[in-house]
Amino acid sequence: MPLLINDRPIHLPSSTRDFIDRYSQLKEGAKSLKSKPVRRIDAKGLLYVQQREFAATTPQDDSVSVLGTGDATTCHLVVLRHTGSGATSLAHCDGSDTEETVPLMLNAVKSLSVGCDSGRYEVHLIGGFIDERSLSHKLTLELLEAFNRQSENIHLETYCLTELNDVVKKNVHWPVIYGIAVNVKTGEIFHATFPDRGPDEVIRSARNFLGGSIMSIYDAKVEQLQIEPYRWTLFPAAQFWLQQTDRVILQNFSTSPLVEPPHFVKHMRSIFQFLNRYPEESLFPKGRSRIYKKTTDGLWERIDCAA
Repeated sequence: MPLLINDRPIHLPSSTRDFIDRYSQLKEGAKSLKSKPVRRIDAKGLLYVQQREFAATTPQDDSVSVLGTGDATTCHLVVLRHTGSGATSLAHCDGSDTEETVPLMLNAVKSLSVGCDSGRYEVHLIGGFIDERSLSHKLTLELLEAFNRQSENIHLETYCLTELNDVVKKNVHWPVIYGIAVNVKTGEIFHATFPDRGPDEVIRSARNFLGGSIMSIYDAKVEQLQIEPYRWTLFPAAQFWLQQTDRVILQNFSTSPLVEPPHFVKHMRSIFQFLNRYPEESLFPKGRSRIYKKTTDGLWERIDCAA
């Protein structure tokens, strides 16, 4: 089944510019999203999704009311929602597992919509900018193609990608929106920042740094966040990178070094320190996942997962 705009199948473009020219009505939705004030999302009720992760839940979830993700430059942020059940999935895509990510999201929303006879699938795509390496353009086209190949009709409701998420400051192209949140109860999507990116922010980021594939991090049926174990050895180059300047780290580990958020280098240093310090056995004893559940205060608390 095709990806639809205004109930009509899309024509897959040869370039992102061609797509915008053909479907110029998408510009208004992007403009509206960018014009909304940025909201600072506190940890209470938040499920934060990192790069190469996705999560799905429903309005009936008593623990999670907001799905959010941020720090995207060339990455794309994807919200897939079923209008009947309200089941919603959010993914942070970096281009490494695009073909796998889209069907995983769709299956997650489908499984949470069983028994709902009305409604449709709607997708919202946000992120990227006019970067020098055209990574954003490539990922935009990959996502459009991947959604167009799915078994269900999926309606493209928001397209705020690449050219439509770009602003020029002092002759440098920047993303307008780096992060988004979606209200699981209402489906509202808005521009957002996140002072808290946990739990286990560095453990999850290190997994991505080491090349981990896309991962579902939340089980909505039991309302638990789960970080599956992964393997690594001590990173021998960690000390070398920790001794480098911020500029060197930016140039070597960012897809867009001129426009990264201010905390990018600090975050990378925390990953190097982590990989230089922790053996995997101490974090995933006996190969068990790290499991978290929200407390009555709306914050994550690790629970004992021993057999």
